[in-house]
Amino acid sequence: MSLSTTAVRIKVTLKDVKPEVMRCLVVPLTLRLDRLHLTLQAAFGWTNSHLFEFLAGEGRWGIPDPDGDFCPQPIDARKTRLSNIVHETGAKTIHYLYDFGDSWDHVIKLEKWFDNTTPEGLPLLLEAAGRCPPEDVGGASGYPEYLDAIRDPSHPEHEQMRLWGPEQFDPNVVCHIDPLSRGIGVQN
Repeated sequence: MSLSTTAVRIKVTLKDVKPEVMRCLVVPLTLRLDRLHLTLQAAFGWTNSHLFEFLAGEGRWGIPDPDGDFCPQPIDARKTRLSNIVHETGAKTIHYLYDFGDSWDHVIKLEKWFDNTTPEGLPLLLEAAGRCPPEDVGGASGYPEYLDAIRDPSHPEHEQMRLWGPEQFDPNVVCHIDPLSRGIGVQN
């Protein structure tokens, strides 16, 4: 098996969120973690406005603080590939933490390996379920409160939440993902 021609199907689920928010993708095993971060941002519809980390075993990968204010520092995601995590930890499940305030925990399950594949056309979005919550809604615990407020016109925060969040927010409808501008291929 050559790493440069190996891809993996991953199923990524937003933990503790109902209705389910899930994306199934095929990515090259040699994808750098900073690029995997951008791929997940595009697939979920996040705005890439917060810090992130990947967690597997005892390891943490992210963008180190240039001022060194946070200790211990994560391993640099710009210098680490998905294959490194798999090789170093043996992990079949990886956590992608986005937005340290809201703490969106994405569970990444490595489902199927494809040998002798070309990286052309990858990453590829195979399947999507559920709309990604709005940024800064308060994480998995704040999201149900947001949904309650926008659904109930008599809720004290209905008007504020309706104006704050996306117009016509339906948690069951996957928002449009533009494959060209977001940098991710979408299977038809």
